Amino acid sequence: MIALIQRVSEASITADGEFRGSIGQGLMVLVCGEKNDKLEYADALAEKLVGYRVFGDADGKMNLSLKTVGGGILVASQFTLAADTNSGTRPSFSPAADPALGEALYERFLEKLRALGFNPVTGVFGAHMQISLVNDGPVTFRLCYPKKKD
Repeated sequence: MIALIQRVSEASITADGEFRGSIGQGLMVLVCGEKNDKLEYADALAEKLVGYRVFGDADGKMNLSLKTVGGGILVASQFTLAADTNSGTRPSFSPAADPALGEALYERFLEKLRALGFNPVTGVFGAHMQISLVNDGPVTFRLCYPKKKD
């Protein structure tokens, strides 16, 4: 699984024209399942996400996690994160999970976040979405589970 995370001072999401919600300080997360991913990967990725230290401490060093700062979390599915862009001028999405697996992984990821004590603002799987955000830093990271080999 892949998660692209951005530290934000605010973010909001609309899906198929319907406002879904907003957060203040926290993380905006785009999440994607890949073909051979297992549901347990969603659990591991969620745990890594909430403990990932991307917020500044008193000295301005990234030593604090979402768990520590009590920030909000906004999550949207985005299959394009799995794109193979190595050849040609059009991405291939063959590495992405099929829609049924992708949705199961997305829902499991959200369930795990809730079990960890978070109430994520979410998009709608497969919907056309608009996300507005103010990237704080800017700070953006790509998290993968299991770890990708170079």
